[in-house]
Amino acid sequence: MVSRTEFEGKTVVVTGAGGGLGSAIVTLLAERGARVVGCDQSDDALASPHLASRHVFNLLDRFSMEAAISAILDKDGVPDILINNAGWTRAETLPALTPDKIEHELDLNLTGVMIFADPLVKAMARRGSGSVVFISSVNAIAHFGNPAYAAAKAGINAYAKSIAVELGRSGLRANVVCPGSIRTAAWDHRLAKDPEILGRLQRLYPLGRIVNASEVAEAVAFLASERASGVTGVVMPVDAGLTAGCLPFIDDILGA
Repeated sequence: MVSRTEFEGKTVVVTGAGGGLGSAIVTLLAERGARVVGCDQSDDALASPHLASRHVFNLLDRFSMEAAISAILDKDGVPDILINNAGWTRAETLPALTPDKIEHELDLNLTGVMIFADPLVKAMARRGSGSVVFISSVNAIAHFGNPAYAAAKAGINAYAKSIAVELGRSGLRANVVCPGSIRTAAWDHRLAKDPEILGRLQRLYPLGRIVNASEVAEAVAFLASERASGVTGVVMPVDAGLTAGCLPFIDDILGA
């Protein structure tokens, strides 16, 4: 049984706090006692009553990031836990890539994430304790489209391992959660084109369904918590079995 006061006395910074997954993470951690500091692109995205503090910035705008980092450290102090959740993609296949789209998706999903996380991670290391969780993607483990996004998320996996290895002796843990498809607003543009797409998608998943935001949030909470005190440098899929193997191959080729 998980304690309802598991994160009591802990300050947690969550980026992308207003999104579908971000909102689930914010709610879960706040319900377990955390003081949650939300970060997103607009005040409207940070309307959750579970947020104790709010900071608006854009991962593509270094000036706004630097200002937000200073404001977080001044107002909220060095966080105990950092959840790097913000991310976005629209270039879904190689033919969709252009130089501008490649730059945009790498800057948003890798460069911006690292620039924001780096000073907070180093402040946590100077203090001698901290837990960092990055939200990556199954796209970083195997190819399911979105090539620029996938490359960025693979970079996030590598960055998390560098923190785990180099700063472990400074009391930091860093882990990664790789969700499969989650039914959030990120799927709205696909559903608008094809309302039946989710039904076909489920056939790819060994559990016969996609995961929901609360399931991913539970994995994030575990890795962030003292329950995972011996876990660092881990890349954890939360994907209803998608990366375990190819179920359609079993069904269609082997005839199981």
